[in-house]
Amino acid sequence: MNGYKLDPRLENDSTSVMITGLCDLRLSRDARWPWLILVPRRAEITEIFELTPLDQVLLAFETELVAKALKEITGAAKINIGALGNIVRQLHVHVIARFEGDANWPGPVWGFGQADPYEDGKRDEFIAKLREALSS
Repeated sequence: MNGYKLDPRLENDSTSVMITGLCDLRLSRDARWPWLILVPRRAEITEIFELTPLDQVLLAFETELVAKALKEITGAAKINIGALGNIVRQLHVHVIARFEGDANWPGPVWGFGQADPYEDGKRDEFIAKLREALSS
């Protein structure tokens, strides 16, 4: 799609859940937190303001839908949303469910401890719940 290519680090650290109107919605492979990543399928974009005005609206809309679905299926105390991109420059938005008492609560998730991979069955079950929540 217009020269879009997923950054290899995002590809290695996450699994595609579904393609939305604008984004590749991905699940982080770190099971310590329900952690989703929206990657706009646009080439050479590193900042939200580089998107067209319509794509900016789509990104905000899709982020809201994903955050709401994540809160619904996890019952999280807080949903963290951020677009940092200091290491992976390709524009991507993190949507992370946080719980009191989770790994490093209330501190940030970035750079904390070692990633804990999903068991295949638990990952697949979570993805199925997420797809269902997003389709309703």
